Amino acid sequence: MKTNQVKRKLRDGGIALGTFVFEFNTPGISRLAAEAGAEFVIFDMEHTGWSIETIRALIASTGSVDTVPIVRVPATQYHFLARALDMGSRGIMVPMVESVEQARTIVASCKYPPHGRRGAAFTIAHDDYTGGDVVDKMWTADSEVLLIAQIETATGLQNVDQIAAVEGIDLLWIGQFDLSTSLGIPGEFTHPKFLDALRRIVEAADRHGKAAGFMVLNVEEAGTRIEQGFRCLAYNGDLWIYQEALRLGLHAIGRKVKESKD
Repeated sequence: MKTNQVKRKLRDGGIALGTFVFEFNTPGISRLAAEAGAEFVIFDMEHTGWSIETIRALIASTGSVDTVPIVRVPATQYHFLARALDMGSRGIMVPMVESVEQARTIVASCKYPPHGRRGAAFTIAHDDYTGGDVVDKMWTADSEVLLIAQIETATGLQNVDQIAAVEGIDLLWIGQFDLSTSLGIPGEFTHPKFLDALRRIVEAADRHGKAAGFMVLNVEEAGTRIEQGFRCLAYNGDLWIYQEALRLGLHAIGRKVKESKD
């Protein structure tokens, strides 16, 4: 079973960079991301409507590259978490994490006994259909899985220190639109209340030896988040990257067309 280089990098104090995939259900998307330098790809189930069959194919597309596949599940439910792992995901992101109990449920659903209650099945997708010592496989899977709790509500913010303290949670991730909306300042990412929330989340992560993550929309924002202490950054999502690149190109060509007629 593959080692999780993103988890190890974050554990050692490094900064990991990746991207989200929301729209392009294609076998080439992981290889394109890997070629661009993405260390991880987060496949989204929360906002896309993608089924586990779609996720299974997308995870399989990472088999030939070193990019770490992560799945954002739609809810804290065992069948979402454990099935994504059985399909070969090496990380799980869970939205709307608000309590210690919820964080513990995430860990229990993703770890094998005695540390959790993940169902045991081997020689399937998650262990590359190979044989071997199942005890070693269970230990490796538990050690290498990256568990991400999204802090994106006022309640989650209130309980962030206790959530960060849960053993097995590796990363606290900001859901900026949901968090700002829950705080009563939707989309106001420079508001003092929002900036204070970011500070509290980063401090909680640091205090408990965890990392903090954020999806940034541009390079300038990435610099700001790094200065604030975020160590896991996703550079935007596939559909917005495509749309922005296409817009810039078409507008530039449009200017050339106008110039040729002048």
